Amino acid sequence: MSWTSERVDLLKKLWLDGLSASQIAAELGGVTRNAVIGKVHRLGLSGRAKAPAAPAKARKTTRPANGDAQPSAPTETGGSAPQTVGATALKVEAAPAPAPVEKPRAEVVPIAKRASILTLTERTCKWPIGDPTKDDFYFCGNSSEPGVPYCPYHCRIAYQPANDRRRDRSSATG
Repeated sequence: MSWTSERVDLLKKLWLDGLSASQIAAELGGVTRNAVIGKVHRLGLSGRAKAPAAPAKARKTTRPANGDAQPSAPTETGGSAPQTVGATALKVEAAPAPAPVEKPRAEVVPIAKRASILTLTERTCKWPIGDPTKDDFYFCGNSSEPGVPYCPYHCRIAYQPANDRRRDRSSATG
C-alpha cells in the first residue's frame, strides 16, 4: 500500500474532521491504525477538530448548600429509601472485606530433620532455609507427599490460590 496524494488528502480531511486513527484506517482500507498515526506525525498534522463533548452535568449533592438534610422518600416499611444519583444499573456493589488470611507461622525444623543437598530424597521437603552461601544453610527435610517437593507447611506457602495472590498484590500496591 502506498500513500497516494488522494489517500493523503482523504487522511487529512478525516483527521481534521476529528475521526480517530482506527476509524481513518478503516475508511482508507489497507492500512493499520499505527500507519495512520505515523503518517499524521510525518505530515505534522497536530491540530484536529475535537468531537463535540457532552455538556458537563452538575453533580447532585445529597445535601443542599444551606446544610439542611433532604428527606428521602419513605418506603413501605416506614423507613427511608437510600437515595441514588445518576445511573446505577451497572454500579458495582462494594464487596465485604475478605476475612484476613492467617499467614502460616514459621515452623521450627529440628536439627535432626534438617537436610543437606546430599541427604535430600524423593520424600523429603526441599524447602531451602537460610542463605545458600553460608555454612548454616539447610533444607527443611520434613516428610513430603509423593509427587510434591515440600512438606504440608511449605506447600501452604509455596502454592497459594490465585485469588489470594491477586488480593495480596492489590493490597500491596493500593
